[in-house]
Amino acid sequence: MSRSRPPYAPDLREQLIALVKAGRTPEELSRDYEPTAQTIRNWIAADAAEDDPDRLGRAERDELVQLRRENRILREEREILRKAGGLVRCGDRRDAPEAFAFMKAHQAEHAVATMARLLEVSTSGYYAWLSRPDSQRTIEDRELTDRIRHHHAESRGTYGAGRIHADLRAEGCEVGVKRVARLMANAGLAGISRRPKGKTTRQDRASAAAPDLLERDFTATGPDQKWVADITYVPTWQGFSYLAIVLDVWSRRIVGWATAPTLHTQVVLDALNMAIFRRPEAVIHHSDKGCQYTSIAFGQRCKETGITPSTGSTGDCFDNSMAESFFASLECELIDRTRFATRHEADLAVIDYIEGFYNTRRRHSALDYRSPINYENDAAPEAA
Repeated sequence: MSRSRPPYAPDLREQLIALVKAGRTPEELSRDYEPTAQTIRNWIAADAAEDDPDRLGRAERDELVQLRRENRILREEREILRKAGGLVRCGDRRDAPEAFAFMKAHQAEHAVATMARLLEVSTSGYYAWLSRPDSQRTIEDRELTDRIRHHHAESRGTYGAGRIHADLRAEGCEVGVKRVARLMANAGLAGISRRPKGKTTRQDRASAAAPDLLERDFTATGPDQKWVADITYVPTWQGFSYLAIVLDVWSRRIVGWATAPTLHTQVVLDALNMAIFRRPEAVIHHSDKGCQYTSIAFGQRCKETGITPSTGSTGDCFDNSMAESFFASLECELIDRTRFATRHEADLAVIDYIEGFYNTRRRHSALDYRSPINYENDAAPEAA
């Protein structure tokens, strides 16, 4: 049975280290002395570490371990507080049921005791909360969240808390808008925001434009008193598809629309003709000074049908803000969220948005959160 070799003498170790420092290699020394080259290299490394002025002592190493532990705890606490930043506060303390729900959702990531300390609740209260049945408020919130998800999906993912609140009120559900906003945030639901609109207006300075008859007065006491019109573009892989619309100021309803692959006068004539076919009334038709609206063909058509044209100034979105507002809604609720391969695909989606959602179902804050058609239907008995 083999026995372990006794350790080398300290003097031999020091001698070999000195020889390496003098220029000999561990391989050369291993041929003349008993220790292997690797053993000699280990001695050299240990000697270098002992001579390093930056080498930590035992007390310093213990302090470093403690500091690293404290730093890890601080990072974890900061992460917990960041995640819990949206919890409701009752006075100077966070709402206990919400804090407990947060702890349950994150107990696999963080220690329960740490979360309880930071959220200023007790661990015993948390475990008691786990064992008791859900409160009536929690059950109602869960059911209300399901209804919120439904209405958010029905709005094609566009509604924020205000319009969702109007949908719930229409169902007879009495709930505050702040509660709706809180439940939407907890469920990861949100409305969508708008982006700036591109420029499609090109004024024909050789054509005489109609005067501005609205002067930014976008109010009306009934249907077909004032129409506003404008053109926008829809990007596709084939190129732009252009959309012209005519909007009734009173109800915000799109009464005329047309699409075309080029930005020519016929597209605004097609939109105007649809509006005339649907609502054959004498009306003020307001637009910008784009060459399509100042063309001879457009002016002649207005004259034939008894429509009074009106135009705002060039490049001033406020002179036609109601039409611009519709296009902003269209862009953020449909165009920005979809990629169209062809113009035909884009046209179908735009028509579906106008006739299948905007006119019939989309709630407008200016109409007391009613859709344009519902607003007109509600007003019809009063007029009668």
